[in-house]
Formats: sequence, structure tokens, C-alpha cells
Amino acid sequence: MEKTLTNETPETFTRAKETSMLTAIVKTLRPHQWTKNLLLFVGLIFSRSLFDTHNLFYSIAGFVIFCAASSAIYVLNDLFDFAADQQHAIKRLRPIASGALPKSLAWIICAALFLFAAIGAISLNLNFAMAVGAYLLINTAYSLGLKRIVILDVMIIASGFVLRAIAGAAVIGVEVSHWLILCTSMLALLVGFGKRRHELSLLGDNASNHRANLEEYSNTFLDSMITVCGGAAIVAYALYTMADETIARFGSRGLLLTLPFVVYGIFRYLFLIHKRKEGGDPAQILLRDRPMLINALLWITCAALVIYGRKFM
Repeated sequence: MEKTLTNETPETFTRAKETSMLTAIVKTLRPHQWTKNLLLFVGLIFSRSLFDTHNLFYSIAGFVIFCAASSAIYVLNDLFDFAADQQHAIKRLRPIASGALPKSLAWIICAALFLFAAIGAISLNLNFAMAVGAYLLINTAYSLGLKRIVILDVMIIASGFVLRAIAGAAVIGVEVSHWLILCTSMLALLVGFGKRRHELSLLGDNASNHRANLEEYSNTFLDSMITVCGGAAIVAYALYTMADETIARFGSRGLLLTLPFVVYGIFRYLFLIHKRKEGGDPAQILLRDRPMLINALLWITCAALVIYGRKFM
């Protein structure tokens, strides 16, 4: 019999192990979820400060800090959900749940990210630091037990999106628009209830084994909440585009032209929830669903033309 020759040596095995560990760490930080932190740039864009280099620098710095803060929460949540994630069809493959990333190392990474986010936020300005601090505090409380309280769990998820938007305005020192808070809240609640519906559909009878409060939810109830939040988001955005202060700020009623993209985006999301059984990871939907991605780019383009078009005429 012929012997199979391999090039394996202790050095190549060590390198492979280090690469595997690095991959596990990166996966645990969930960089694809950082797309949520793009909400920090909404204040910059809608305050017409996109080409202000000072504000742009602070927004980018704020984005980096919030990425560290959100990754710290993802690691913390995976540590607390270690046993429950092992019962989940998809989450059991996460590095901590699968054992690819040791829990002791995960705690060190989590602490380092918390420290970096706290110091970085304070170094920018107090209002931004308060927004980051509120995000870390609320989401830590969520991981410790608030996630077990029905409805409140989704409201806390939504608060994370709202705090991102507030932080984006705070980091450049502009006033936080009540329209920004209202529209973000409704969209975030829509996403939060959509996430719960996806979990309920995916796990079926085992749903309560993964997340105890899923037993309190039903598809009928969640569909009602999703409908309410989706409709409220469309109405809130429509009212914002037609508000006197919006027209005065941008010098035209042109922002109303962006409404069809918002309507399509929400309808597309509902389609993916009900027909494609998706909705568990909104960040993945935005990156993988081509119609959703194209729609988002068209909305950005149209909004940019309305907001900045007159500036270059």
C-alpha cells in the first residue's frame, strides 16, 4: 500500500490553530452586524454636514467606538446564552456555543471592548458618552434578564437602534430631531418583532427551550405587532417629509420623493418574513437580498440629491 505523504508539521498545525482561533474571534464580534451602526451617520447626513471634515471625522470615530460597544454586547450575550444557544439550530454553530472560542478568552475580549468603548466615547464628548453608556447599560440588563420579559425585550432591542441615531447626532453636536427618534423607533420595533417571529417559526415546539418568553408569543400576535409598527413607520416618515421644518431646512418638498423607497423597503421586509421565512438577522437581509440592497442605495441616492443638490447648483 502506498503511504500518503503530508506536509503537516508542528509549526503548520500551530499556525492553523491560530488562524482558526482568529476566525472564531472575528465571528464572535459579528462585523456584519456593524451595518446597524451606520445609523450614526444619519444625523451627519440630514444636518447637511456630510462635507464638513470636522464632523465627518467625529462621526467616523463614533462609528468605530459604537462598533466596539456593540461587539462587546454580542460577546456578553453569547456568554450568557451559552446553554440556550446550544439548543438553537443556527446559534449552536457560534464559536462560543460550539466551543471553538474558550469562554475564558471571550470574557477577556468582552472586558477589553467595554473598556475601549467607554474611554473612546468619553474622549469625544459627554453627550455621545452618555448615549454609548446607556446602550451598554440597557443591553447588559437585557442579557442579564430583561430579555425574558415579553414585549419589553423587543422594546430594548429597538432602543439600541434609537440610541445609535441619537449618538450620531450627539457626536457632532447637532440637535436630535424628534422625527429621527420617531421613525427609527417604529422601524426598530418592526425589525424586533420580525426577529421574534423568525425565531418562533424556525424553532417551532422547541422555541421556549431556546428563549423562555417565546412561549408568550404567537405568530398571530407578532403579525399584529409587525403590521402596526410597519404602518406607523410609513406614516411617521411621510409626515416627516411633509413637515414645515423639513421643507424649510432643505428648501423644497423633494424629500417626499424618497417615500416610495421606504414603503417598498418595509413591504419587501414583510415579504421576506412571511414568504421566505427570513427576518432573524436584518443585517444579513440588507447585505444578501439584492432587491433590498438596491432599494437602500436608491433611497440614499435620492435623499442625497434632495439634501445636497441645491448646495452644488
